[in-house]
Amino acid sequence: MKQSSIIARDAVPFLVILAFLTVVAFYIYPWLTFIPGILLVFVAFFFRNPHRTIPSDEGILVSPADGVVMDISDIYEDRFIKGRAVKVSIFLSVFNVHLNRCPMDGIIAYRSYRQGKMVPAFKSHASDINEKNYVGIEDNGFRIMVTQITGFIARRIVCWVNQGDRVSRGDLFGLIKFGSCTEIILPEGVPVLVKKGDKVVGGETFIGRLQNEH
Repeated sequence: MKQSSIIARDAVPFLVILAFLTVVAFYIYPWLTFIPGILLVFVAFFFRNPHRTIPSDEGILVSPADGVVMDISDIYEDRFIKGRAVKVSIFLSVFNVHLNRCPMDGIIAYRSYRQGKMVPAFKSHASDINEKNYVGIEDNGFRIMVTQITGFIARRIVCWVNQGDRVSRGDLFGLIKFGSCTEIILPEGVPVLVKKGDKVVGGETFIGRLQNEH
């Protein structure tokens, strides 16, 4: 999904309400204006949609989110990839851009939502118990999966794509409101180009590279 606006459309209801409260406060209690005013600025900042230059390098998988690589682990993925895989977990603070992007071209071949708890996203067990949305992308038989995970502050996962949609590398597919974690799961054998502690930029940072046989 392509959004050309500098602020994600999902922010509009929040911005309208806060702008209204700012005006009301100005006319009733001018000294209170700074409270909704600061919140208005914060929400606009949080939902910002900065321009990204999507790399055209063949076979590159880009980061699905901004943030810091919190963990890289070997797993068995039984929902979509159905085999051994590598999971790269990216922690997003409230200061990161919270829009999610597609790591590669392909078809949305899998989507599933799981209810769960809302423990802090940086906790090691958050992925296992928190609310989670799974998005599987397939291209010529090659599969990856991106998962959106809520955190202690995050209370809403937004996903704009549906099964059967065609997407391009770097396309926006959703967001997580107010703090979160995003994971990208790659089949075993795909070279991972980041390490724990690296800062990544959604749509620009190289996360992995397809092998020639893919």
